[in-house]
Amino acid sequence: MLVAWILLPLVLLVLCAGCGLAVARAAGGRLDAPLVLPVGLAAMVVVASATTASNSTARLTTPLVVALAVVGFLVAEDRRACLPGRWPAAAATGVFAVFAAPVVLSGSATFTGYIQLDDIATWLALTDQAMAHGRDLGGLAPSTREAALASYLPGGYPLGAFLPLGIGHALVGSDVAWLFAPTMAVMASLLALTLTSVVGAVVTRPAARAAVAFVAAQSALLFSYAEWGAIKELLAALLVALLAALAPALVDGPARRALIPATAAAALLAALSAGAVAWVVPVLGVALLAARPRMGALVRTLPALVVAIAVLSVPSLVLARTFLAPQVKAGSILSAPTELGNLPGPLGFEHVLGIWPSGDFRLTPDDEALTRLLLVALVVAAAAGLALALWRRATPLVGYVVGSLVACVALISRGSPWVDAKAMATASPAVLVAGLSALAAAAAAPRLGRAAQGAAVAGIGALGAAVLWSNALTYGTAYLAPKPQLSELQSAGPLLAGQGPTLMTEYEPYGARHFLRAADAESASELRRRVIPLRNGMQLPKSGAADITAFDPTALRDYRSLVLRVNPMASRPPSAYRLLRAGRYYDVWQRPAVPPEAPVDDLPLGGEAGPGAVPDCAQVARLAEEAGPGGRLVSVARRPPVVRGLAATDHPLSWPTTPGVAATVVPTGDGRLITDVQVPAPGTWSVWVGGS
Repeated sequence: MLVAWILLPLVLLVLCAGCGLAVARAAGGRLDAPLVLPVGLAAMVVVASATTASNSTARLTTPLVVALAVVGFLVAEDRRACLPGRWPAAAATGVFAVFAAPVVLSGSATFTGYIQLDDIATWLALTDQAMAHGRDLGGLAPSTREAALASYLPGGYPLGAFLPLGIGHALVGSDVAWLFAPTMAVMASLLALTLTSVVGAVVTRPAARAAVAFVAAQSALLFSYAEWGAIKELLAALLVALLAALAPALVDGPARRALIPATAAAALLAALSAGAVAWVVPVLGVALLAARPRMGALVRTLPALVVAIAVLSVPSLVLARTFLAPQVKAGSILSAPTELGNLPGPLGFEHVLGIWPSGDFRLTPDDEALTRLLLVALVVAAAAGLALALWRRATPLVGYVVGSLVACVALISRGSPWVDAKAMATASPAVLVAGLSALAAAAAAPRLGRAAQGAAVAGIGALGAAVLWSNALTYGTAYLAPKPQLSELQSAGPLLAGQGPTLMTEYEPYGARHFLRAADAESASELRRRVIPLRNGMQLPKSGAADITAFDPTALRDYRSLVLRVNPMASRPPSAYRLLRAGRYYDVWQRPAVPPEAPVDDLPLGGEAGPGAVPDCAQVARLAEEAGPGGRLVSVARRPPVVRGLAATDHPLSWPTTPGVAATVVPTGDGRLITDVQVPAPGTWSVWVGGS
């Protein structure tokens, strides 16, 4: 916990500070203090994207980023320029706490999104591979991880969002799985810093700026997606806001000032590939129109901006064609109108407004009438905020709000429902920023009178409470990854290193794609290279699981090691395997490097009620006849478990029952059940509850 939630954030922030100071120095000017850290993160992404493009330079990524940060501190005109100030820091710290809470309050250094999506398992695999070998897959043995990487890396999948995680892992040492959530929380905190600068021209009081940024940075849809592990969308939301905040650099100062927004644009390209253009062009374009710059300033800075983006984005642009070519075709995940991912249907555009009080954003709000009222009030306030920003020529705020919405609408018009939802998540802080800025400005305007000021303060409180309400409900449905269970897989990886291939018979993508990477693991119901048929010739469907005896014995001979879930109903593996380690969640089995002669035949016994049974004598005689006079019969005696059904008489749930078995189920009123099941004899018993 200390490494993940204290050491890692401090390390990342120090790197961001140094890299941000280096960019500011190279651009020949100072940055608004809250923007130094976000610009530094963008610079880290740009540098890491260049080095991880090749196997020969991938391992230089962390040293080069550290060197850039050190140079930044050495050449900075004022090292204190990286300190954001008291109120921006308060907003950033508050947002960090909000994003950290689901994990930190659990007391375990884990991550959320374990049930909703298995994408995080792939992000962990991509991070490790990129930092060690870039996009090179040479030398990888066939495995689930290798198959997953092969479906992403050769196709030019953008890696920019994962690289700060990889750099942090290289410096603090903890597994990337336990650093994933704190890395996202750092990104969210930097979004809050950026928003304090975006609203600066409209909200003049520092405390009010911090309040606006604190609420807007945790907009409901973005927060919900973050709880699913949407690290790309979170980084994109930060970089889009940063682009708007840096737009004034294009109309003020020398041409080399264009390096600063170019860094943010290049980082966005590294995170989203060429699709980032849909965000860069409208955000910067609207901001420039709002600023009404002189033609001479544009002639001086726009070419410099284009050149700087092109130079900084060479790796991203080279890979963009490979990535986008198959995606623009009809039926791809990016464009097919039927591609829903795990959505029940397309999301309504109202999700972009940042308020959605429901434990699951895919469902209707808990109080639809109140939600509609809040959304209408937010839209009215946002329109007022945009008008005020135009009147005051608040270039960053206009560029951010209008540019984000234009980009979002453009992507929705061409993308699949799955991509549409991601675009709305990225843009979702914008309307909140506009509405809260208008209310904050009204609350600070004495001309409006105390009544109007009080109403504005009440409006801020209502919208802020609505966002916090939305996220509090999301807390209740956050699925934390089971740290002890995954830690067993983590420790099994080094134990089996170089002793693969390894088979898992359950669906556990974090084991097959990440923790057992050194063991060349494959899951029978995952993406894989080998065919693992069942005895009936079929294969397990995705996310399926089966007992080891359900698989064709000849297919098992390909696997030297087995990692099997501990289960009182589970069968023993074939006789060639010996128990290497018994765990609480997983048993590790292994056969000799050279497999012994295969058994002539076998007789699986047992079923759902137990792992063993008394065999029929005729069946045993048949096996003996097949073995012949010099053969040998091998059997495993298993103690039958005591199976009890749960009666449903006192509880509304329908529980399966075992005929002839009595059990008492008493609901306690707080969601628990007290089950009184008699055991055959006194002693120490392990109690298992079957379920999904």
